[in-house]
Amino acid sequence: MATLQDQSSCFKRMPLIERYREFMPLTENSPIVSLLEGYTPLVRVDRLAGQISDKITLYVKFEGMNPTGSFKDRGMTMAISKAVEMGSKATICASTGNTAASAAAYSARAGLVCAVILPKGEVALGKVSQSMMHGAKVIAIDGNFDDALRIVREITDSYPITLVNSLNPFRIEGQKTGAFEICDDLGHQPTYHAIPVGNAGNITAYWAGYKAYKEAGRIDGLPRILGFQAAKSAPIVDGRPIPNPETIATAIRIGNPASWKQAEAARDESGGLIEKVTDEEITEAQKLLARTEGVFCEPASAASIAGVIKKAKEGFFTENCEVVCILTGHGLKDPERAKKICEPMIEMPADTNEVAKVMGLI
Repeated sequence: MATLQDQSSCFKRMPLIERYREFMPLTENSPIVSLLEGYTPLVRVDRLAGQISDKITLYVKFEGMNPTGSFKDRGMTMAISKAVEMGSKATICASTGNTAASAAAYSARAGLVCAVILPKGEVALGKVSQSMMHGAKVIAIDGNFDDALRIVREITDSYPITLVNSLNPFRIEGQKTGAFEICDDLGHQPTYHAIPVGNAGNITAYWAGYKAYKEAGRIDGLPRILGFQAAKSAPIVDGRPIPNPETIATAIRIGNPASWKQAEAARDESGGLIEKVTDEEITEAQKLLARTEGVFCEPASAASIAGVIKKAKEGFFTENCEVVCILTGHGLKDPERAKKICEPMIEMPADTNEVAKVMGLI
């Protein structure tokens, strides 16, 4: 099987887990299944920060620039590489969309059969279409994400197929690289790290990454972790599973996170917090980011921005600090939602004067 490991000399950048090999559970014989993920931009957003607080220097880590448009690719390159190394022939995942898209793409890259289990009618079209295009067997169930995760766990307990949800520890290992890149780009750790929280694998991974970099002497301190859940899908904040979670941010519509305890540990060890933001706050943050900085993220991503805005209004940021917000996926993952929240297109005859009038030029 040909992989980009064989071709890396042709590119200016190498596969992500090769770049951070010393921190990865790779062996000399590990194949590296890669689509040249990672290296996502850390964008300083001064215009947006100016509307939030004069105390913060704000950055967004735009994970929507990964090959399948979300942060999931960081973990999937590691999980699929290890699946191939262990002789697996098939993979499976439960998903609200992004994991499915990534699993399907990387399984295709490795020549593995892939099945994805989705909650019917609850996954954005952009994500479903990716999974289908990459040849995965897409199964939509009458239930939510937690039902889907239960099913894939039962299947992988009984059949020789590899689970590639974040319960797979190799996923977390790969996702740690996001923290490494932030520190490499800044030259140090940020003061605060703001992140959406759904199934809680990503908050777990970033905290593990920061700790690993500190232990290796690459940074001299650790950020405080600020996690944000959607208000009606906030089991960690509420302290109990949510049987029927609801939010327009479908990527974090999860009522019983698989990495619940690890997320709480990241919060507590960092001296941080995990709180709620409403769908209205998420929507306003998504629009504000796009219109002030030209960065189009999916709704779940905007939970990190919404959370920072909310905390700034509460007077949380009392001293000058650096804040990095994780944008977990690209806005084109959910174009239907974007269409709903924006002004409608103006349709009119092909007349120059009429167009000029609408533009306010006449």
